[in-house]
Amino acid sequence: MRPAGISELDDAVSDCRRCPRLVEWREEVARTKRAAYANETYWGRPVPGIGPADASLAIVGLAPAAHGGNRTGRMFTGDRSGDVLFQALYDVGLASQPTSTHRGDGLELYGTRITAPVHCAPPANKPTPAERDACRPWLERELELLKPRLRAVVVLGAFGWQALLPVLARGWTLPKPLPKFGHGVEVVLDDLHLLGCYHVSQQNTFTGRLTPAMLRDVLARGAAHAGLI
Repeated sequence: MRPAGISELDDAVSDCRRCPRLVEWREEVARTKRAAYANETYWGRPVPGIGPADASLAIVGLAPAAHGGNRTGRMFTGDRSGDVLFQALYDVGLASQPTSTHRGDGLELYGTRITAPVHCAPPANKPTPAERDACRPWLERELELLKPRLRAVVVLGAFGWQALLPVLARGWTLPKPLPKFGHGVEVVLDDLHLLGCYHVSQQNTFTGRLTPAMLRDVLARGAAHAGLI
C-alpha cells in the first residue's frame, strides 16, 4: 500500500527492513554505541525525511550517519555535518534555530524538506548500488507527494545527484545528455530548478573545499527559486 501523505510515508520508512546488511549494521551500532553516547538510546532504524509536507525546496543528501541520524532519528542531526548544514539553513532563513540536536528540540524548517536516497546508516558511509535501488521507491513517493509545490532541489554530493536523476525522470523532463554533478551547477527541469552543492561532510568542510559562504550561496539560490526568500 502506497503512503497517502508525508506523515504516513515517514512512518512507513521508519519500519523498513528491506536491506539485510543495513538492518544488521544500524542495529549493531545502536547496541554497541559510541562511548560519548553510552547513556543514550539510539534510534537504530531508517531515518525519515524532515520538513513540511508542502515544502517548495528539497535538500537531498546521501544517508544517515551511524552516530548522527542513526542515533537521533533525524536527518543530519547529531554530527558535525549537520552542524554546518543547519547553521547555514538558519543563516539563510530556512530554519527556526541554528542547531539540530535531537527530535523534539523545537527545530522547524520553513518551506524546506530534507531527505536522502538511502534512509539507513551504511557501513563506511557507502551504500551499495543494490541498497540505493531498494530504497528508491521511498524517494520516488516522497517527491511525488511534494511535486505540486516543489520548485527547487539542492543536492549535496555526487552520490545524491546520481541517485536522484532517475527519480526525477518520473515526474520531470531531463535533458540529454544527463547533467553532471558539480558545485554550483544549476539545471532547469520544466518547473523545477536542480542545484548541486558539495556535501557537508567533514572531508569537505574541514579542508575548505566547501565553506559556509559557498553553502549559504547555493541554499539561498534554491530558496529564491522556491519562493522562500
